[in-house]
Amino acid sequence: MSLLAILVPSAVLLAVAYRVYGAVLARLFRLDDRQATPAVTLRDDVDYEPIPPQLLLGQHFSAIAAAGPIVGPILAGVAFGWLPALLWILGGSILIGGVHDFAALVASVRHKARSIAEVVRDHMSRRSYVLFLAFVWIALVYIIVAFTDITAASFVGRQVLENGESVSGGGIATSSLLYLALPMIMGVCMRFGRMPLWAATAVFLPLVGLAIWGGQKIPFDLGQTLGVGDVTAQKIWGVLLLGYCLVAAMVPMWLLLQPRGHLGGCFLYVALAGAAIGLVVSDRTLAGLFGGDAAIRYPAFTGWQAANGQSLVPMLFITIACGACSGFHSLIASGTTSKQLRRETDARPIGYGTMLLEAMVAIVSLCCVMVLAADSPLARQSPNFVYALGMGGFLEILGVPAAIGVSFALMAFTTFVYDTLDVCTRLGRYIIQELTGLTGRVGGWLGTALTAGVPLIFLLRPNVDGNGNAVPAWKTFWALFGASNQLLAALTLLGITVWLWRTRRAAWVWLVTGLPTVFMYVMSTWALAAMTLPRFRSDAGFTMPVDPVPWAGIVLLALAAVMLVEAILALAAPPAPPGRTSEPTAWAATGAA
Repeated sequence: MSLLAILVPSAVLLAVAYRVYGAVLARLFRLDDRQATPAVTLRDDVDYEPIPPQLLLGQHFSAIAAAGPIVGPILAGVAFGWLPALLWILGGSILIGGVHDFAALVASVRHKARSIAEVVRDHMSRRSYVLFLAFVWIALVYIIVAFTDITAASFVGRQVLENGESVSGGGIATSSLLYLALPMIMGVCMRFGRMPLWAATAVFLPLVGLAIWGGQKIPFDLGQTLGVGDVTAQKIWGVLLLGYCLVAAMVPMWLLLQPRGHLGGCFLYVALAGAAIGLVVSDRTLAGLFGGDAAIRYPAFTGWQAANGQSLVPMLFITIACGACSGFHSLIASGTTSKQLRRETDARPIGYGTMLLEAMVAIVSLCCVMVLAADSPLARQSPNFVYALGMGGFLEILGVPAAIGVSFALMAFTTFVYDTLDVCTRLGRYIIQELTGLTGRVGGWLGTALTAGVPLIFLLRPNVDGNGNAVPAWKTFWALFGASNQLLAALTLLGITVWLWRTRRAAWVWLVTGLPTVFMYVMSTWALAAMTLPRFRSDAGFTMPVDPVPWAGIVLLALAAVMLVEAILALAAPPAPPGRTSEPTAWAATGAA
């Protein structure tokens, strides 16, 4: 069977869902352009700034996409087969993930662009608010750990391709450093040179392509420069990436986040379009012309249990987070995107539409697994390299040299992660400032240092399995990140359901947000308990693990249980008075200036 038999129907289904269900959501949530958004009423040109929807869409898309829709689908596809992964990506993104993102964005806009945590405080309790913030901060730490480590791995070593060519990790590092400089120059040109967006895109997007090509010509091999091995070099890159987060989370959004987000969004579109075109022309009907073969070879279903003993239910639903449903998206929607939304109706393409677009990124990533043979050694590679090799193969059919195609894919992967890392650190800063009450530069630097510093501890500590073998940090934390991320989605949907029910008392609330809440809550707590509780047992009985991961799992489960009780009490309370609002707090009002 050809990949087109999967790709085309999936794209059509997602497009129809956007047109039909997206329109239904817009009506149910009563989007109204006559209501001024917080980006307009609270404009300060640091955090609050109304921007054109096409610019915001790219920024939001690149921030939410990150490595999640690449890593998760590849891990789940290899473990359980591509069919369960595909069904969850499609069903989850349309009925759960898209609703979650859209509702979080609208809820934030209706509450002065404040965070979902503050929506929870308004409609539940102060205790729920503090618990939610604590939960979010812990989840952010694991996101930063997982994505920093897997990105640092791309900057070391050398990947040898089947045709004998090789891709240098140092070349990817060079391209990435150039990529970080270009958006800042673009931001200055747009801010002070009044360069229009179309002109900036026309100038700087080709320069990103040039950076990808030039990176392999002038590789920055940190290990060779410092005289250390790849393992040590990877840890040093991890430290440098966290240092980048420390600085990037404090600079104004116009200087880095907005231009880099726009270029990253365009990069995503190019990557998605290039892979799709490569898949089309490599169909068997055109194989004679192009020499390609995109036939599906990997099994559709490999069994209810993966090779490592994990069960499909619930692990599938936490392994694939981004691409189907991700709690992290609510932090982006209510942390930065809602402060830049120019009109309420823009919430439909930016909130719901980008989630469906991310589902296509996940499906293309899954295609990189589908073309593998069941016993292919590539299936045991790191997900970023499986993605890069698959994308490189699709692009090679279009005449792109394999080394350039793989470099492009690895650079795309890194691009996604940069957006996530500094946004996560910025949001962590907001949370620390809110919990401590420290504002201004002192509070800003303290919150940023804590959010970037705690992941440093996990990156530098030895990560080993039960037999004492070294395990990459991202692999150690990915399952916990997935479970906590999905539990965050459940808690976000829980807070939104409480808000909608207390203010609307409409039956559709239980169908649109209530059922997704129950599903995500059950799957995430089930998975988190399955990963955490056995770590407290040994052959001798109860044991006290020294690994902080299971302890974090216990804390997350306890927070989720208390939040559920608080939500039940709020749902049973009388309806909220109409027009109830509260003043912005440090989470919403603290700027980077």
